[in-house]
Amino acid sequence: MTGTFNTIIQLIYLAAASCFVLGLHLMNTPATARRGNQVSTAGMVAAIAATFALVIHDNLISVTGWIVLLAGGLIGAGIGLYMARSVKMTAMPQLVSVFNAVGGGAAALVAVSDYMSAGSHIAAATSITTLLDVIIGSVTFSGSVIAAGKLQGLITSAPVSFPGARVVNVLLAAVAVGVGIYIIVSPSMIGLIVVIIAALVFGISMVMPIGGADMPVVISLLNAFTGTAVAMAGFVINNTGLIIAGALVGASGGILTKLMADAMNRSIGNIMLGGFGSGDTAAAVVGAEGASVQSIAADDAAIQLAYASKVIIVPGYGLAAAQAQHEVAALADLLESRGVDVSYAIHPVAGRMPGHMNVLLAEANVPYPLLKEMDEVNPEFARTDVALVIGANDVTNPAARRPGTAISGMPILDVDAAKSVIVIKRSMGHGYAGIDNELYTNPKTSMFFADAKKGLAQLAASVKTLVG
Repeated sequence: MTGTFNTIIQLIYLAAASCFVLGLHLMNTPATARRGNQVSTAGMVAAIAATFALVIHDNLISVTGWIVLLAGGLIGAGIGLYMARSVKMTAMPQLVSVFNAVGGGAAALVAVSDYMSAGSHIAAATSITTLLDVIIGSVTFSGSVIAAGKLQGLITSAPVSFPGARVVNVLLAAVAVGVGIYIIVSPSMIGLIVVIIAALVFGISMVMPIGGADMPVVISLLNAFTGTAVAMAGFVINNTGLIIAGALVGASGGILTKLMADAMNRSIGNIMLGGFGSGDTAAAVVGAEGASVQSIAADDAAIQLAYASKVIIVPGYGLAAAQAQHEVAALADLLESRGVDVSYAIHPVAGRMPGHMNVLLAEANVPYPLLKEMDEVNPEFARTDVALVIGANDVTNPAARRPGTAISGMPILDVDAAKSVIVIKRSMGHGYAGIDNELYTNPKTSMFFADAKKGLAQLAASVKTLVG
């Protein structure tokens, strides 16, 4: 009977893993992403139910343990539900970082608990997976907390470093690995605590020197770390479902990190060395010698948009900060009703996390075919009458095309190839890379100074008033 029960549990874990794989596949395109989430959720529910059944069948915890488990589950579910309903899209990167921290920390605690239970009788193979879990989970926990603090503004988003910081990182890594090897041979709780402390400090010292411009890549990398830590926890407690789920998260996070780094034309190693991006502190634009910035009124901008044949909208973090996705969708619908060809140019690292703009515009029911990736849309700018840039800064900066700047070599959206460019911004502040945007002093560019939400509403109202 026990053998049959265990077989059923393993089959459920296999089915759950299949749901995770299918869910990831469906997330390849925005049109099926929601279904992918639903399939993945169903798999997770099945895996949790199977785990509960296994715990009950094997009588693994006491009554007190059940009280703690259920209380923790209810509290966690309540907090998760509240955050899912209340967190704004602009705070989603911070939320993802917090989730990464919770996942990595929980995986590390699982390994520590199992290590304490085994005592001096722990096998070498289990010690190795335990150490990997503890090191990766601890680095993920502290690194994700720092990343969330930077994104939330609780910690400066500028790179923070000190002389000899890289030497300190090397020493911390050497301590964690060296002591880890020692406790594989001679199990020691004190040694494990030393490893945990070294890994926690390493996570802090790893993320602090990384500037705001690289945060999307850092979030993705820490997500991969979380998955890897969870997979190691699965090996520690011999749970197939946990191993597969963690491996999928680790692999997909790693692939996404590579894609994000490629989109910035930088190596992951270069990003992790830090020092790029000085946050989003406002600064005056100092253009080329003799260059000037020209502003435009809502009516003039509306006339340009209404009588254009082709308009490309370029969303950025300013759109997300103003929660203006519904206003931009309404303006696009209005222009399309007049026969204007409207599409959206989506840069891979626009916003503060991978897919930020896609999710934001999906909230406003913008048709998926109108969302065009950088490689697809760049050739179209030369045939575009008006490029409407909303809060996007570094990803539209022509300075990336020449050497000697913080974003040199980073692929950008070729908005300056359009016949006319209108930029909606609240001020002349710079982006996360900390440099001025040379697009703003281009003779073809007009600055419409306004909050994105109010500015887009003004444009829509002016189009209706002036051209019907």
